[in-house]
Amino acid sequence: MHYQAPLQDIEFVLYELLGGAKLNQLPRFTEVTPNLVMAIISEGGKLCEQELFPCYAEGDRVGCLYDPSDQSVKTPPGFRQAYQRYVTAGWNGVTLDEAYGGQALPHLVGFVMEELSCATNLAFSAYPGLTGGAINCISAHASETLKQQYLPPMAEGKWSGTMCLTEPQCGTDLGLIKTKAIPFNNNDQFRITGTKIWITSGEHDLTDNIIHLVLAKLPDAPEGTKGISLFLVPKLLPDGSRNGVSCGGVEHKMGLNGSATCVMNFEDAVGWLVGPPNGGLRCMFTMMNNARLMVGLQGLGLAETAYQTALTFAKERLQSRAVTGAKFPELPADPIIVHPDVRRMLLRQKVINEGNRALAYWVGAEIDISEYHPDKAERQQADDFIQLMTPVVKAFLTDEGSYCCNLALQTLGGAGYTKDWGIEQLVRDVRITRIYEGTNGIQALDLVSRKLPLHQGRLFAVLLTKINLLIKPYTDSPHLTQQQQAINLLKETTQWLAINGSKDPEQAVAVATPYLRLVALVCLGALWLKMAALADQQLQQDASQKNFYQAKIKSAHFFFSKILPEIEFLSTDIQSGKTSLMDFELDEF
Repeated sequence: MHYQAPLQDIEFVLYELLGGAKLNQLPRFTEVTPNLVMAIISEGGKLCEQELFPCYAEGDRVGCLYDPSDQSVKTPPGFRQAYQRYVTAGWNGVTLDEAYGGQALPHLVGFVMEELSCATNLAFSAYPGLTGGAINCISAHASETLKQQYLPPMAEGKWSGTMCLTEPQCGTDLGLIKTKAIPFNNNDQFRITGTKIWITSGEHDLTDNIIHLVLAKLPDAPEGTKGISLFLVPKLLPDGSRNGVSCGGVEHKMGLNGSATCVMNFEDAVGWLVGPPNGGLRCMFTMMNNARLMVGLQGLGLAETAYQTALTFAKERLQSRAVTGAKFPELPADPIIVHPDVRRMLLRQKVINEGNRALAYWVGAEIDISEYHPDKAERQQADDFIQLMTPVVKAFLTDEGSYCCNLALQTLGGAGYTKDWGIEQLVRDVRITRIYEGTNGIQALDLVSRKLPLHQGRLFAVLLTKINLLIKPYTDSPHLTQQQQAINLLKETTQWLAINGSKDPEQAVAVATPYLRLVALVCLGALWLKMAALADQQLQQDASQKNFYQAKIKSAHFFFSKILPEIEFLSTDIQSGKTSLMDFELDEF
């Protein structure tokens, strides 16, 4: 595998496309200058390249080792050393308040580091990634006592975190959970009993203590999801004794072998309530939504590594001559990058990756605005945008991440199918991103069933406003007409969905997946239009980075000619409705 942090493109997205999201105009980030941010990201890139990347392949080969004698899990070689260097550098609490030991940096910086760490070692990144989500949830919903007790060691990296939702009989339908929480000690503490499965980082040897956030039901809880509460259940209790938490084994997976995916048994484990009784699902969504965005970045990160590896191979591998005649007559054959079909695969990866980076960072920037902008209306608009785009980022970036990794493997041909180049590992590892934290089908259902109707369609109106503001200054763009047509098609299709879905909800959910993809492509169109316009302006002012900016202009042309036209098919697919799906009787399958 080959990987180098794409710092130039990251800086372009942050400070040319997004204008730094005007972060240093927010009171919290007045000292967060572009130079500071890029210096931090550059150091983060070095850490990922030098510490995380070297142990990625071996982590896959060795995997996590479970010892049934003491129910412990040993992480792969190199992970402990990499973890110590990661937390020593302060990355565990990068966005957490300084009052709890964090760095108090923008969420956008955390987004960038998430991409870099996932690109270099997705299995490793799961450990601090889950801790970061737990930190966010505890920070948002726990009592001040729990915050003071648990956040500083988690931010320091001495303790880690998990989210414990799924049980053998339920995944998406969390209303079916059976884990129980019995109050004691004047209702200040609870005894948690039940089994959770597929728990990422449930047990490992990177930290002494693991803080589990567990969904469970109180004795008098209402049925369904309205009766779910959230509890903080540590592996080690405050007095240092072992809690009633144990690992029943690790899953043997298709990929991501360096990440410990555990069966966790809770037997009268002591826990503390986080948030209100029966309000646990709302609290857990703080962590779940964060995790969904992070999973989108996982898809992007692995796709970037796959692309860089495929590009390196395509420039070196000599096979046949170009159909128009030898391009490198001094060599026995031309490198395969001269062949149109190889370029088709490479450019698809390049253009999608750069567009998805722009989309993800756009949402990341809005998180900071939603939390720290002094104007309430601005905070609300940013929050509306994030709510709508979270399922889009999760699903689209992982769908495309998986597709791009497969394109990279295809670019290498037989070499890609071997372990020598590492892409087969990327293909296996990236596949889970379309499944966990809510399958991509569930993301699409969330978009059409919950987010679109919310507040009488206000979230969709915010999306259209932001798209139009993005492209408004560029009236001379050669892509403006096509992008405006795409926006109109999105409006038309959304109206069809609203009308027909209100009459028959099955109509909406039957076409949810193509609709989510339609939204994503229209957003990417707006971003690529602006990126090309900015590149053209930069070339007129300074030609010192000619190749970089010309590539942006040509990439936009590729997107608008080869990728965006897919929206016509998607709209037709959506407006054909549910009939061809739902007409089949069960015995006709």
